[in-house]
Amino acid sequence: MAATASKHTPAGGERKKNDDKGAPPPLPAPLSVPVADSHTHLDMQQASSVEDALAKAASVGVTTVIQVGCDLAGSRWAAETAERHASVWATVALHPNEAPRIVLGDPDGWSRQGTREPGGDAALDAALEEIDRLAALPQVRGVGETGLDRFRTGPEGMAAQERSFRRHIDIAKRHGKALVIHDREAHDDVLRVLAEEGAPETVVFHCYSGDAAMAKVCADAGYYMSFAGNITFKNAQPLRDALAVAPLDRILVETDAPFLTPAPYRGRPNAPYLIPVTLRAMAAVRGVSEDALATAVAANTARAFAY
Repeated sequence: MAATASKHTPAGGERKKNDDKGAPPPLPAPLSVPVADSHTHLDMQQASSVEDALAKAASVGVTTVIQVGCDLAGSRWAAETAERHASVWATVALHPNEAPRIVLGDPDGWSRQGTREPGGDAALDAALEEIDRLAALPQVRGVGETGLDRFRTGPEGMAAQERSFRRHIDIAKRHGKALVIHDREAHDDVLRVLAEEGAPETVVFHCYSGDAAMAKVCADAGYYMSFAGNITFKNAQPLRDALAVAPLDRILVETDAPFLTPAPYRGRPNAPYLIPVTLRAMAAVRGVSEDALATAVAANTARAFAY
């Protein structure tokens, strides 16, 4: 969806369509009940500093953020940032698409295999050992995002991706940390691997992408489902159906910023301060007040990440 025009147009005529595209959306009305952004990437966002991003989020009632690592550098940064800021907690991992990149030695993924000398399984093992070390840190409250991605990784990368996922499950269990799942077009295989390995006590499906039937499976297993701004997209009825049946004590809210900006700002940069837009849309789907939903998701996030 294109960015909507501001209701305040400049003198002399209407604002041209897409004039605001790329500009940060305005601050939403603050939430009365503070909540957490359960999954964000501060290192990828446009704010001039982490402090600015956190202050902006806090001004609208988003008082805690979970900073998510996707590779070694990002995981180290997440842990360091969480150590410096009381309102930030970290997760660490190799993203599902990072594992094949390491094994195949290709910075752009399996589709351009051959542009570098392959790193091989030993390189993946070394990277996972570093994730294991970081996962032991007290400010790190989760292992992820990990999982499976059938959209961006093809057959050449599947073995490395699944091997990495299984190792992340083991790391989460040994350190007693939440496992944060990235599941893209891989629902059955993600659930299969979790069953085969034995899931950790706490599992969070980041940016939940399944349907209502899968939500019931996740609920029965005690998994958390975190919903992002795409719950507001016109073509996202299956996500709204899933949210409608998910138990209230298993629901989280996230931005996945700078991605998945909620309507009516789709296409513009996302950030933690936009959590109220998504949460209000979720409350409408559930037929509850925003305060009731905020109270629930705040408690759920604190429980899931043990802070």
